[in-house]
Amino acid sequence: MSHEPAPSDHTPHPEPAELAERASHRHIVVIGGGVGGLIAARECVKVGMRVTLLEASDAVGGAIRRAALDGVVLDAGAESYATRGGHVRALVTELGLADRIVTPAAGGAWVSGIPGVGAAPLPAGGILGIPSNPFQDDVRRVIGWSGVWRAYLDRVRPPLTIGHSHSLGRLVASRMGVKVRDRLVAPVTTGVYSASPDDVDVDVAAPGLNAALTSVGSLSGAVQALRDEGAARAAKAQTPGAAVEGLVGGMSVLSEALVADIEKLGGVVHTGIRVTEVSRSGAAWSVRTDAEVDEQADLAELTADGVVVATSESVARELLGAAAPGLATTETATAPAIEIVTLMLRPSALTGAPRGTGVLTVPGSHTAKALTHSTAKWEWVRRAAGDRHVVRVSFGTQGEPAATAALDDDGAARLALREAAALLGVPLRDEDLVAAHRARFVQSQPASIIGSGERREAARAAVQAVPGLAAVGAWLAGTGLAQVVPDAVGEADRLRRALLWD
Repeated sequence: MSHEPAPSDHTPHPEPAELAERASHRHIVVIGGGVGGLIAARECVKVGMRVTLLEASDAVGGAIRRAALDGVVLDAGAESYATRGGHVRALVTELGLADRIVTPAAGGAWVSGIPGVGAAPLPAGGILGIPSNPFQDDVRRVIGWSGVWRAYLDRVRPPLTIGHSHSLGRLVASRMGVKVRDRLVAPVTTGVYSASPDDVDVDVAAPGLNAALTSVGSLSGAVQALRDEGAARAAKAQTPGAAVEGLVGGMSVLSEALVADIEKLGGVVHTGIRVTEVSRSGAAWSVRTDAEVDEQADLAELTADGVVVATSESVARELLGAAAPGLATTETATAPAIEIVTLMLRPSALTGAPRGTGVLTVPGSHTAKALTHSTAKWEWVRRAAGDRHVVRVSFGTQGEPAATAALDDDGAARLALREAAALLGVPLRDEDLVAAHRARFVQSQPASIIGSGERREAARAAVQAVPGLAAVGAWLAGTGLAQVVPDAVGEADRLRRALLWD
């Protein structure tokens, strides 16, 4: 949210030529080259501001990363974006990448680690794993008849027992029982949000579910009502029903296009430059870096009219300790450490897609939290890999470090191979492994975690209280491009308005 007032009707409006002149004399330094930083830099440079973006690592993109496995370039981080809101698709189209947009193949995910069952397809027709009809065969297969009859009590419980619940896990357990929570909902929240369902805020993860529950009288009925409403909206708007989309060639195509656009508009992007200090004197900002003075004297210390911090939360708090003292009084979120091990397997390792496009796990049943069968999920990956198979195995969740954290790369690859065999239900031998890549992330706390909204608002208010300062990224917007992109646009607009209008 913005604390900067927009120009009122009583404020003299500068002429376009005057605004352009002002913009040309404003220098913005963006610290961090994740998607949030790239978006903020683009928003500032496209109105004529001078922009310098500094990224500490050797590549931009943040959670968007690429890896080459046996000559095939693949996503090593984020592989798709959520379609909700339409913000990312609009950006992709604006950058001329609309012809690269693809949707995942049909086939669905499985759940593994079900007590007494092993593995089964994730039931269709639910929301966050909550079924609309507990008597469906695919639901019964996962929770058993005892789970079905317990879930059915949701339909006959008196409406007076319904109250507004913030915790998704507690709501599901109280209405439909622990088997629905543990075997259907927990695999989804752990795989998607890296969090227990008890920590997920219903109103954020499933907007309207509480209200529909109160109106309809049952949780399963509320799920069906929301699905019917969503289907009606999609049909009316003639929009595709896929919840996510990807890009042919990988999501790094997006970050590359953003850099190209920034540079075309006159901005400058530097990688391998770490910012060590940010300070403010009057209206001017000073940004110091670790650049070698004799080789890159112009980057050792930069003077700016505005600064956008687009780093992780821990780095942002460290850099802004003196410049934004109010930030130190706000609560720091717990960020899980995640590792994704991508495996390329020999043609003979798998036959078809034995468990759909991916596998989620019942918490505590496996070392890995999820697996994506990339060559089954994405047609462009299948074509690029030829007759080989690509799977991605994910480790780590909220409060539980990745099992691969203490292993070297070879050990992590071997563990991922064993987990892939268990999750896919097929034998995989060491000789089936052609190549592997390991990526580490500190995942910002999802917006769906209870209390996350208040923490983010407090941190943002502390940043916005400092003139000429903005902060963007997943730790403030929530995880996922569908939240990071519009947030970065809004925050960049707030900063540039303040610098050009005031």
